[in-house]
Amino acid sequence: MFSKVLLTSALCAIAFASPILPYNSEAAQRPAEMKVLSEYFSMLGHKVQAGKQMSQAPMCNLNNAVLPVASPTPLPAPSQGLLLKHVAIGRGIQNYTCSQTNASAAPVNIGAVATLYNSTCVASTYPDLLAVLPNVALQFNLTSSDQSTLSPSNLAISGHHFFANATTPTFNLNTTAMDLGFAPCAKNNSIPAPAGSPVGQGGQGYGAVAWLKLIARDDATGNLQEAYRVNTAGGNPPATCAGMPATFEIQYAAE
Repeated sequence: MFSKVLLTSALCAIAFASPILPYNSEAAQRPAEMKVLSEYFSMLGHKVQAGKQMSQAPMCNLNNAVLPVASPTPLPAPSQGLLLKHVAIGRGIQNYTCSQTNASAAPVNIGAVATLYNSTCVASTYPDLLAVLPNVALQFNLTSSDQSTLSPSNLAISGHHFFANATTPTFNLNTTAMDLGFAPCAKNNSIPAPAGSPVGQGGQGYGAVAWLKLIARDDATGNLQEAYRVNTAGGNPPATCAGMPATFEIQYAAE
């Protein structure tokens, strides 16, 4: 989320708790998911070891955060004069409707709902770790619509994403911990998720939703101006409505 106001830098407080892995009896039958988590914990282990050699904790300096760039066609850059205010991992669902009379029709997106988890310090300090977090988060089932922290990390809630109506994706970044603003948005630009993006959870491997640039509407607060959805994981529906119910949801995550 970009704004004309720069969030004050603070000591990086990334605390990765020992996770309780919510695997079921079929976990051993999901080698792809196990590989994702194994790579994540290996990367995390290297960060912990490197951190032990630091003379002081790294600074949570947003000037060090970099917006991911898709190839070959990137999203437009942030508008001149804007500064990065917040970075979050969103974990939730994409909602769709399907024709019950035309099996060859494509599902229609009717919005999304996601809980946002504060990843600002991760973005400024460990961008490589941030890039894999959406796919890692997607491997863990949502146990509620508002989990207090993002599994398997210890990132706390920093807001919520939802659709105020069919054309207004909205970000509420006002929480008890911080009041960053409220931003109803309009889509400015969209590009397909890059090749190799995580396709989805389990049997819902239909592909990653597009990367987006959004522009805040006039009634946004907190001086919020623009938002990006990048590093997406899952969320796409099947190509047609064949065998699908009238309404359904697909799990997704994104930076």
